[in-house]
Amino acid sequence: MEHNSGIRVTRVKLGSQGLEVSRLGFGCGSLSGILNAPLSHEAGAAILKEAFNKGITHFDTADIYGQDGDNEILLQKALKDLPREQVQLASKFGIFMTNTNNVEVRGDPEYVRQCVEASLRRLNVAYIDLYEGHRVDKAVPIEETMRELKKLVEEGKIRYIGLSEASAGTIRRAHAVHPITAVQMEYSLWSREIEEDVIPLCRELGIGIVGYSPLGREFFGGKGMVESLPSQSLLVLHPRFTGDNQVKNRGVYTRFAGLAAKHSCTPPQLALAWLLHDVVPIPSTTKIENLEANIAALEVKLKAEELRAIVVEQVGGDREYDIFSKYIYKLADTPTV
Repeated sequence: MEHNSGIRVTRVKLGSQGLEVSRLGFGCGSLSGILNAPLSHEAGAAILKEAFNKGITHFDTADIYGQDGDNEILLQKALKDLPREQVQLASKFGIFMTNTNNVEVRGDPEYVRQCVEASLRRLNVAYIDLYEGHRVDKAVPIEETMRELKKLVEEGKIRYIGLSEASAGTIRRAHAVHPITAVQMEYSLWSREIEEDVIPLCRELGIGIVGYSPLGREFFGGKGMVESLPSQSLLVLHPRFTGDNQVKNRGVYTRFAGLAAKHSCTPPQLALAWLLHDVVPIPSTTKIENLEANIAALEVKLKAEELRAIVVEQVGGDREYDIFSKYIYKLADTPTV
């Protein structure tokens, strides 16, 4: 499918609490080098402003993206040239790296407040539209975390509350303290675990779903399958892109690419089109041409029977890096204490 620069991204309601976002969001983390070499702040801001000009107004960042909140600082440089009231700014807190490069999670009230104040300074904004717990701190009752987030809503520092990689039980308990507007979960054609319990619960409670890594950590874009991985990419450590798993998944990619060709689109466009019927995906990119290609996925029309028929067979490897694995949603996850 050719890139149609005339396509403009429309808006949709995210959950039932009043937040409206662009139908396709933008995951900003890659601009600071999560899966590739980081861009300069000027180059990253230029891509974000181009996304805004095409109708993408939902920008997702986190305090852990880039060293010392670098991604939020980059985003601030784009925001200063954009109308703030037209941007839906999402940021996340909770994950931090220790001095020994271990991943830890905190959700205690003191840390929640510390994080939001720091993010507001880096972003140079008066409020964050959607503020999300990046992972669940299982040592802190989710009710305690939510009560502090509720205070921040009442103070006007955040407008809506979200959670990321939370179990269904945790989401229900959190929602009882203050309405959850959205949950951000890894969701793509090769990571569909949330269909069993999280998606039905969100539909029941009127909670929106934001799908991160909608292209399977760039798998559907061919990273590590038809093109080599950049040496600085974290994907060189990902279970699905190494060893025998990578060999197996190359075959998975080849078969999916054939299916995309039958739908007259590219593999990433088909992967996004499949998601767009049900969630708000936030793909990342560092290139304008990929941004335009992602937006063109909005023109891929799939009938209900075609949506059901699009499947990706069992892939090789776990869906998360080893150091993060204990903090991701799992069907057998136990709720916080």
